[in-house]
Amino acid sequence: MVHGVPDAAESTAFPSRRQVDAVLFDFHGTLAQVEDPVSWVTAAAAACGAGLDRGRATILADRLVTAGRAGGPVPRRVPIHLAEHWADRDLYEHSHRAAYTGLAATVVPDVEGLADALYDRGLDPAGWLPYADTEPTLRTLHDAGIKVAVVSNIGFDIRPHFAAWGLAGLVDAYALSYEIGRTKPDPAIFLRACGMLGADPERTLMVGDTPADAGAVQAGCAALVLPAAEPGRSNGLSATLALAGCAA
Repeated sequence: MVHGVPDAAESTAFPSRRQVDAVLFDFHGTLAQVEDPVSWVTAAAAACGAGLDRGRATILADRLVTAGRAGGPVPRRVPIHLAEHWADRDLYEHSHRAAYTGLAATVVPDVEGLADALYDRGLDPAGWLPYADTEPTLRTLHDAGIKVAVVSNIGFDIRPHFAAWGLAGLVDAYALSYEIGRTKPDPAIFLRACGMLGADPERTLMVGDTPADAGAVQAGCAALVLPAAEPGRSNGLSATLALAGCAA
Protein backbone atom coordinates (compact mmCIF):
# COMPACT_ATOMS: atom_id res chain seq x y z
CA MET A 1 0.00 0.00 0.00
CA VAL A 2 1.32 3.42 -0.90
CA HIS A 3 -0.12 6.67 0.38
CA GLY A 4 1.07 10.08 -0.68
CA VAL A 5 3.75 8.95 -3.14
CA PRO A 6 3.59 7.94 -6.83
CA ASP A 7 3.77 4.28 -7.66
CA ALA A 8 7.14 2.74 -8.43
CA ALA A 9 6.67 2.82 -12.20
CA GLU A 10 5.80 6.52 -12.18
CA SER A 11 8.60 7.53 -9.82
CA THR A 12 11.29 5.97 -12.03
CA ALA A 13 10.35 8.46 -14.73
CA PHE A 14 11.96 11.19 -12.59
CA PRO A 15 15.25 9.66 -11.44
CA SER A 16 16.83 13.01 -10.58
CA ARG A 17 13.99 14.07 -8.28
CA ARG A 18 14.18 13.01 -4.65
CA GLN A 19 10.75 12.12 -3.32
CA VAL A 20 11.64 11.94 0.39
CA ASP A 21 14.34 13.04 2.82
CA ALA A 22 13.99 10.12 5.24
CA VAL A 23 12.78 6.52 5.34
CA LEU A 24 11.49 4.72 8.43
CA PHE A 25 11.64 0.92 8.46
CA ASP A 26 9.90 -1.65 10.60
CA PHE A 27 12.26 -4.36 11.88
CA HIS A 28 10.64 -7.81 12.08
CA GLY A 29 9.09 -8.88 8.79
CA THR A 30 10.54 -5.89 6.95
CA LEU A 31 14.31 -5.79 7.46
CA ALA A 32 14.81 -9.19 9.11
CA GLN A 33 13.07 -12.42 10.01
CA VAL A 34 13.55 -14.89 12.85
CA GLU A 35 15.33 -18.12 12.01
CA ASP A 36 13.21 -21.17 11.20
CA PRO A 37 11.54 -22.75 14.24
CA VAL A 38 13.47 -26.02 14.22
CA SER A 39 16.83 -24.20 14.15
CA TRP A 40 15.56 -21.96 16.95
CA VAL A 41 14.62 -24.86 19.21
CA THR A 42 17.75 -26.86 18.39
CA ALA A 43 20.07 -23.93 19.16
CA ALA A 44 18.26 -23.10 22.42
CA ALA A 45 18.35 -26.73 23.57
CA ALA A 46 22.08 -26.90 22.78
CA ALA A 47 22.61 -23.82 24.97
CA CYS A 48 21.02 -25.84 27.78
CA GLY A 49 23.35 -28.76 27.11
CA ALA A 50 20.66 -30.89 25.49
CA GLY A 51 20.74 -32.52 22.06
CA LEU A 52 17.49 -32.96 20.15
CA ASP A 53 17.00 -35.15 17.10
CA ARG A 54 15.23 -33.45 14.23
CA GLY A 55 11.93 -35.28 14.78
CA ARG A 56 11.67 -34.25 18.39
CA ALA A 57 12.85 -30.71 17.63
CA THR A 58 10.19 -30.38 14.91
CA ILE A 59 7.36 -31.48 17.19
CA LEU A 60 8.54 -29.21 19.98
CA ALA A 61 8.98 -26.28 17.57
CA ASP A 62 5.41 -26.65 16.29
CA ARG A 63 4.05 -26.61 19.83
CA LEU A 64 6.15 -23.62 20.87
CA VAL A 65 5.22 -21.54 17.82
CA THR A 66 1.55 -22.27 18.48
CA ALA A 67 1.98 -21.27 22.14
CA GLY A 68 3.62 -17.99 21.09
CA ARG A 69 7.10 -17.11 19.89
CA ALA A 70 8.71 -13.66 19.89
CA GLY A 71 8.86 -12.81 16.19
CA GLY A 72 6.24 -15.45 15.40
CA PRO A 73 2.47 -15.41 14.90
CA VAL A 74 0.23 -14.06 17.66
CA PRO A 75 -0.85 -16.93 19.96
CA ARG A 76 -4.47 -18.01 19.75
CA ARG A 77 -4.76 -17.91 23.51
CA VAL A 78 -2.82 -16.12 26.25
CA PRO A 79 -3.20 -17.63 29.75
CA ILE A 80 -4.84 -15.27 32.21
CA HIS A 81 -1.75 -15.14 34.43
CA LEU A 82 0.24 -13.73 31.50
CA ALA A 83 -2.40 -11.29 30.23
CA GLU A 84 -0.90 -8.18 31.80
CA HIS A 85 2.61 -8.94 30.62
CA TRP A 86 1.26 -9.75 27.16
CA ALA A 87 -0.53 -6.39 26.96
CA ASP A 88 2.66 -4.58 28.02
CA ARG A 89 5.18 -6.71 26.15
CA ASP A 90 6.26 -3.96 23.72
CA LEU A 91 6.43 -1.28 26.41
CA TYR A 92 8.62 -2.91 29.05
CA GLU A 93 11.61 -5.22 28.79
CA HIS A 94 10.58 -7.29 31.80
CA SER A 95 7.06 -7.81 30.42
CA HIS A 96 8.41 -8.86 27.02
CA ARG A 97 10.57 -11.53 28.61
CA ALA A 98 7.90 -12.63 31.08
CA ALA A 99 5.25 -12.93 28.36
CA TYR A 100 7.30 -15.07 26.00
CA THR A 101 9.09 -17.22 28.57
CA GLY A 102 5.72 -17.77 30.22
CA LEU A 103 4.14 -18.88 26.95
CA ALA A 104 7.05 -21.24 26.26
CA ALA A 105 6.71 -22.70 29.75
CA THR A 106 3.13 -23.76 28.97
CA VAL A 107 4.55 -26.32 26.56
CA VAL A 108 6.37 -27.94 29.51
CA PRO A 109 9.43 -29.37 27.78
CA ASP A 110 11.70 -31.70 29.74
CA VAL A 111 14.76 -29.55 29.03
CA GLU A 112 15.64 -27.48 32.08
CA GLY A 113 16.04 -23.77 31.33
CA LEU A 114 14.69 -24.07 27.78
CA ALA A 115 12.09 -21.29 28.10
CA ASP A 116 14.78 -18.73 28.94
CA ALA A 117 17.17 -20.12 26.34
CA LEU A 118 14.51 -19.80 23.65
CA TYR A 119 13.95 -16.16 24.59
CA ASP A 120 17.67 -15.44 24.75
CA ARG A 121 18.09 -16.85 21.25
CA GLY A 122 15.98 -13.92 20.00
CA LEU A 123 18.31 -11.49 21.74
CA ASP A 124 21.20 -13.01 19.79
CA PRO A 125 21.73 -11.68 16.24
CA ALA A 126 22.37 -15.29 15.19
CA GLY A 127 18.68 -15.99 15.83
CA TRP A 128 17.65 -13.61 13.05
CA LEU A 129 18.38 -13.31 9.33
CA PRO A 130 18.33 -10.00 7.43
CA TYR A 131 16.40 -10.17 4.20
CA ALA A 132 18.44 -10.34 1.01
CA ASP A 133 17.26 -6.83 0.05
CA THR A 134 18.10 -5.23 3.38
CA GLU A 135 21.78 -4.39 3.01
CA PRO A 136 21.66 -3.10 -0.59
CA THR A 137 18.52 -1.04 0.11
CA LEU A 138 19.94 0.57 3.25
CA ARG A 139 23.29 1.21 1.56
CA THR A 140 21.72 2.87 -1.47
CA LEU A 141 19.65 5.15 0.75
CA HIS A 142 22.72 5.99 2.82
CA ASP A 143 24.81 6.78 -0.24
CA ALA A 144 22.01 9.01 -1.55
CA GLY A 145 22.04 11.02 1.69
CA ILE A 146 18.59 9.85 2.79
CA LYS A 147 18.27 9.42 6.55
CA VAL A 148 17.07 6.07 7.92
CA ALA A 149 15.43 5.09 11.20
CA VAL A 150 14.15 1.74 12.44
CA VAL A 151 10.72 1.97 14.11
CA SER A 152 9.76 -1.21 15.94
CA ASN A 153 7.23 -2.51 18.44
CA ILE A 154 9.70 -4.52 20.48
CA GLY A 155 10.78 -5.19 24.05
CA PHE A 156 14.56 -5.47 23.65
CA ASP A 157 17.45 -3.62 22.03
CA ILE A 158 18.06 -4.53 18.39
CA ARG A 159 21.07 -2.27 17.87
CA PRO A 160 23.46 -5.20 18.51
CA HIS A 161 21.78 -7.08 15.67
CA PHE A 162 22.56 -4.35 13.16
CA ALA A 163 26.12 -4.09 14.47
CA ALA A 164 26.63 -7.84 14.11
CA TRP A 165 25.32 -7.74 10.55
CA GLY A 166 27.59 -4.82 9.59
CA LEU A 167 24.60 -2.52 9.08
CA ALA A 168 24.92 -0.17 12.06
CA GLY A 169 26.51 2.57 9.97
CA LEU A 170 23.51 2.55 7.62
CA VAL A 171 20.91 3.38 10.30
CA ASP A 172 20.76 6.87 11.79
CA ALA A 173 18.25 6.32 14.61
CA TYR A 174 16.12 3.73 16.39
CA ALA A 175 12.60 4.43 17.67
CA LEU A 176 11.89 1.33 19.76
CA SER A 177 8.55 1.09 21.51
CA TYR A 178 9.93 0.01 24.87
CA GLU A 179 12.21 3.07 24.89
CA ILE A 180 9.71 5.57 23.43
CA GLY A 181 6.72 4.43 25.50
CA ARG A 182 4.45 4.31 22.44
CA THR A 183 3.60 1.51 20.04
CA LYS A 184 2.59 1.52 16.41
CA PRO A 185 0.09 2.55 15.06
CA ASP A 186 0.23 5.48 17.53
CA PRO A 187 1.35 8.49 15.44
CA ALA A 188 3.60 9.57 18.32
CA ILE A 189 6.22 6.89 17.64
CA PHE A 190 6.51 7.90 13.99
CA LEU A 191 6.72 11.58 14.89
CA ARG A 192 9.45 10.76 17.41
CA ALA A 193 11.40 8.93 14.71
CA CYS A 194 11.07 11.88 12.35
CA GLY A 195 12.28 14.16 15.13
CA MET A 196 15.32 11.95 15.71
CA LEU A 197 16.20 12.36 12.04
CA GLY A 198 15.31 16.04 11.82
CA ALA A 199 12.90 15.10 9.03
CA ASP A 200 9.56 16.60 8.04
CA PRO A 201 6.90 13.84 8.24
CA GLU A 202 5.53 15.00 4.89
CA ARG A 203 8.94 14.22 3.36
CA THR A 204 9.23 10.84 5.10
CA LEU A 205 8.29 7.32 3.95
CA MET A 206 7.42 4.51 6.38
CA VAL A 207 8.04 0.96 5.16
CA GLY A 208 6.60 -2.04 7.00
CA ASP A 209 4.65 -5.27 6.70
CA THR A 210 1.50 -4.74 8.82
CA PRO A 211 -1.43 -2.32 9.09
CA ALA A 212 0.20 -0.95 12.26
CA ASP A 213 3.03 0.39 10.10
CA ALA A 214 0.50 2.18 7.91
CA GLY A 215 -0.42 4.15 11.03
CA ALA A 216 2.39 6.46 9.94
CA VAL A 217 -0.13 8.07 7.58
CA GLN A 218 -1.79 9.62 10.63
CA ALA A 219 1.54 11.27 11.44
CA GLY A 220 1.69 12.79 7.97
CA CYS A 221 4.11 10.28 6.46
CA ALA A 222 3.68 8.24 3.31
CA ALA A 223 3.48 4.46 3.85
CA LEU A 224 4.52 1.37 1.92
CA VAL A 225 3.40 -2.02 3.24
CA LEU A 226 5.18 -5.10 1.86
CA PRO A 227 4.47 -8.76 2.60
CA ALA A 228 6.86 -10.53 4.97
CA ALA A 229 8.98 -13.29 3.44
CA GLU A 230 10.81 -16.39 4.64
CA PRO A 231 14.14 -15.89 6.46
CA GLY A 232 17.02 -14.70 4.30
CA ARG A 233 14.97 -14.22 1.14
CA SER A 234 14.04 -11.11 -0.83
CA ASN A 235 10.82 -9.38 0.24
CA GLY A 236 10.66 -6.62 -2.37
CA LEU A 237 12.30 -4.05 -0.11
CA SER A 238 14.11 -2.51 -3.06
CA ALA A 239 10.79 -0.97 -4.15
CA THR A 240 11.57 1.61 -1.48
CA LEU A 241 14.32 3.06 -3.65
CA ALA A 242 12.07 4.13 -6.49
CA LEU A 243 9.61 5.68 -4.06
CA ALA A 244 12.46 7.49 -2.32
CA GLY A 245 13.59 8.91 -5.66
CA CYS A 246 17.06 7.42 -5.68
CA ALA A 247 18.62 5.00 -8.12
CA ALA A 248 18.85 1.31 -7.23
